[in-house]
Amino acid sequence: MTSRAGLAGGAVIRRHALAGLIAVAGATTISQALAKSLSKEDSVKLKSAYPYAETLERLRAALKDAGFTIFAEIDHSAAAHSVGLEMPPTVVVIYGNPRGGTPLMLAAPDFALELPLRVLVREAGAGACYVTFNRSEGLEEKHGLPAGMTARLAPAEAILMQLGAVPVVQE
Repeated sequence: MTSRAGLAGGAVIRRHALAGLIAVAGATTISQALAKSLSKEDSVKLKSAYPYAETLERLRAALKDAGFTIFAEIDHSAAAHSVGLEMPPTVVVIYGNPRGGTPLMLAAPDFALELPLRVLVREAGAGACYVTFNRSEGLEEKHGLPAGMTARLAPAEAILMQLGAVPVVQE
């Protein structure tokens, strides 16, 4: 799936996670270091090795191949253009799978605010493309879910995490 999704580069970890990444990187694999460093973060940003349009297509294919439904796409740059403003290509893909999300909403109805899942794909300067998504960890407390329930979202998160290969830390 990594080759199909093809988002090389790395996750941009927010909130000064450099110290945590360095501490674990020497004793573990890069993916384990990334997972440990991200365990307390709210969002993950991956830099794609592909241009925006190709990144978006590869992401769609990876989600569909994994059995997720793409419910909608919100094209923010088209919306900006409709009111005479310019914005680089920026799309939010809204996706999910009722088998994973429904039990969460049954356990904590307010969790419906978090679903379906969303991922942002945007073009930045010099042709760079980024994929950003919110982590599910920490949502249990926010919505009163029983411990371990957000693990049902792990398959969706794993697809997105596999898209980037090397963690890149940014302040």
